[in-house]
Amino acid sequence: MNVAMSTALSGISAANERLRASASNIANLAAGNQSRPSVEPTNVDKIPQREINPANEVVEQQSAAYAFVANLKVLQTQINTTGALLDIKA
Repeated sequence: MNVAMSTALSGISAANERLRASASNIANLAAGNQSRPSVEPTNVDKIPQREINPANEVVEQQSAAYAFVANLKVLQTQINTTGALLDIKA
């Protein structure tokens, strides 16, 4: 697998994890649990929990969805480019 595909798949995975974490935060809010664990890809240490803000969670979900789609487009472009190169060499 080449670097562009690997990067796109990693981005898709990160966006999926952000969306999952935000959905969990909304569920915690509905259950009365007001603490919010964060997902930060650059920091592997546990981050202090913050209060859940529904407006921030909606923004986080939209941002994660846009990141997912953008990385999917990168992956699709890479696959199409690879296919075109294979057609040229065939």
